[in-house]
Amino acid sequence: MISPSSVTLHRISTSIIKPPPSSLDSRRVSYLTPYDLFTLSMHYIQNGLLFCHPVTLDLIAGLKTALSLTLHHFRPLAGRLVSEPTCDASGGGIQVYVDWNDQGAEFIHASAPHVSAADVASPDVPCFLHPSFFPLNGAVSYDGHSLPLLSTQLTELADGFFLACSFNHSVGDGTAYWHFFNVWAEITRNGGGDGSLISQPPVLDRWSFEGGSGRHLQLPFTHPNQFIERFAPPGPPRERVFHFSSESIAHLKAKANQESNSTVTISSFQSVAALVWRSVTRARGLPAERTTGCAAVINDRTRLQPPLPTEYFGGVVWVVRATAEVGELLERGLGCGAMLVHEAVTGRTDGAVRRSVKGWAEEPFMYPLSLYDRYGVKMGSSARFNVYGCDFGWGQPVAVRSGAANKHDGKVTFHPGREGGGSMDLEICLKPETMEALLHDEEFMSVVNFPA
Repeated sequence: MISPSSVTLHRISTSIIKPPPSSLDSRRVSYLTPYDLFTLSMHYIQNGLLFCHPVTLDLIAGLKTALSLTLHHFRPLAGRLVSEPTCDASGGGIQVYVDWNDQGAEFIHASAPHVSAADVASPDVPCFLHPSFFPLNGAVSYDGHSLPLLSTQLTELADGFFLACSFNHSVGDGTAYWHFFNVWAEITRNGGGDGSLISQPPVLDRWSFEGGSGRHLQLPFTHPNQFIERFAPPGPPRERVFHFSSESIAHLKAKANQESNSTVTISSFQSVAALVWRSVTRARGLPAERTTGCAAVINDRTRLQPPLPTEYFGGVVWVVRATAEVGELLERGLGCGAMLVHEAVTGRTDGAVRRSVKGWAEEPFMYPLSLYDRYGVKMGSSARFNVYGCDFGWGQPVAVRSGAANKHDGKVTFHPGREGGGSMDLEICLKPETMEALLHDEEFMSVVNFPA
């Protein structure tokens, strides 16, 4: 495997891409909701797609033109965050919003001529990938006051290229991220044109839990040092991609439902999450009395009543958590763990959503990455995202990889498998010794399929 020190990245050019002038919408501000503000201390969302296709000047020019046209539809991404001091009866604070000031997104063209597509697609994620191929590493959402809310990077390889985006988490969540990526692909594939017609226009009106749109929330802080954390996980974790075929998942799901001894239906996600939770817990060798958790980032769009449309452009995700003692989790079988995950996920009802969001508005806080469960696992992203539908006109991507953002020991990133049909790829981050033990865990590896 190529070492990070042997990878030479040449930055060829950096461009600022702005949307075309428009008078279609005179609104210039998006006020952030509790969901959006909750992520101000989180890193930018980072994902990239691998293509085995030659890079030409026409391809670069076409991507830039299409990005400009895409920003016409996703105009907040071309803006910047703004904080304004506020004052009310309870004291001073700040209000944070997106100014649609059209300062533009970033497009970086780089080259790593000694790296091959096979290097990037290796199941053992290469150490050079994160620092070299993803822009805005280490940036948190609050940095969107001065940094672009969207930065893209095309890195030429020996036999293809890697196209990555870093996307401000306070502007949107994973659903919004992949919606943007797919529209960019659609406009590129269709040759640009005027870009006015797209199959799924975004809904830019921000949701308000009190009804209406754009309630102006005041944060009870006067300086970012009071609520912004800059987190870097201790030690370089080992990251590996594990592939689960639709057949393997179907067998796992059937086993979880049989063992759960319940009339409810355990889902594929809940079955896989429980398997990973149990296997990682066992690989860590934790004492039986230790409490361990399985956290999951879930989409509240469909949990709200009435539901928000899939095309809603913003953040609507929250974290739910199942807990158990290590001994109970490992001794009672897959069905027990899957039922605990099921209860955590299905307990996120419309009422639960509104209570948690209302509670946050009354006592705001930022999600602290540093307080991750060192004895648990956290499931992020989704195998339902339309990753391999991002067809820019070069055919289906070869692979998807995520950046270092928001990762730590125990973080699990879900992606759909390339063959579709309900298959999944899981990027799992663990301490090197834990990863080695996981690779020898019989329960886990009996479900994993090769090649990843």
